[in-house]
Formats: sequence, structure tokens, C-alpha cells
Amino acid sequence: MSDPSKTTPAIEPFRVPDGDLDDLASTLAKTMAEVRQHGVILDRLGSEPTPVAADPQPTGSTTSPDGEAEPEQDSGPTSVFILALGGEAYAVELAALSDWVNYLFLPVYGREISTIRPWCTQWHEHPEAVARLHALWLAWQQLTDAEAGLSGPSTWHRDHLDQALVHLRAPDGPFAACTTSPTRPNHRVLATPAPEQFGVTA
Repeated sequence: MSDPSKTTPAIEPFRVPDGDLDDLASTLAKTMAEVRQHGVILDRLGSEPTPVAADPQPTGSTTSPDGEAEPEQDSGPTSVFILALGGEAYAVELAALSDWVNYLFLPVYGREISTIRPWCTQWHEHPEAVARLHALWLAWQQLTDAEAGLSGPSTWHRDHLDQALVHLRAPDGPFAACTTSPTRPNHRVLATPAPEQFGVTA
């Protein structure tokens, strides 16, 4: 009986053309960013508290001492918007947003810094920037989903990204006092009017 190893041809190694390597690297980076984002979301879902057993009273109402029904007040946030969150929930959401900003938004849309397009590497310390980037990320999640249809990404660019960039990178925007040149990094949060300044004076 002949040795099958002598008759089987050697398998040629698979080679990728050099011109395709950049496309593969870009696709791999995007996939890795999505995997990281999914990991953060799964961690967040896994850390959510177990729902409490149902209250015997009807949902949406409680009973006052005199026996009348009162509307139930939910102690949790009623919005997915990051500014409606606090404490650990805010920190978890900010970490997930940071992954999206650092691994997808900035590599693709982070244009060169200039006096007319400032940026701040410490963007997470600017409340307006956090709010705008988070809103942009929420819209991205919705409009890049398969259920959004083929025009979803185009809608995201036109209705959300373009508008957000105009405000975020404006010379008088949230980064107005921050970096205007990559060679001169700067970070300063501009002061906002204090609530007591709006009081009526005698």
C-alpha cells in the first residue's frame, strides 16, 4: 500500500495582495472597535440589578395614607441620555462613549486641529461636548443598525454628524479655549453663568 503523504500535494500558503492590506487593517480596526463596544454593553447589562418582585398594587400608582391612589414616582432615570444619569451609571456610559469616540469617531472624522477647528483630548471634561457626542453616538447606534435600512448611515451623516461637528469644532464652541494646534496642546473648561446671577436684585 502506498504512503498517502507522498501523493498529496503540498498546500500553498494563502497570500493577500499588498494593495488589500490597508482595507483589511481598516476592517479589522472597525471590527475590534465594535467588539469592544459590544463588550462594554454586555458588561453594563450584566451589572444591572435584578428586577424587584412585582408590587401587589397596580403599576403606576401608590396608595396615600387617606386611601387615594397617587401616581408612582420612579427613582431611576427616565432617559437614556447621559446627562440624565448619575454616579456609576454615568461612568459606565462615559466609558462606552469613550471607546466609540476614540476608536471610531476620531480615526474617521477627527479632522486636523486648527484655529477654526479646535479640539480637546480631554473632551470628557467638557459637559457640552459629552452631551453632543453622546447624542451623536445614540443616533449612530440606531441609524447604523440593519433595521434602519440602507439609507440609515446617510441619514446619520446628514442629520446628526454634520450638525454635531459644526457645533463641537466651532471657534466659539465647547473647545474654544482648548487646543487649536497639535503642537500646542491646551485644555481649559470655560466658565458658565452661575445660577445665582439670574436672581432679581433690589
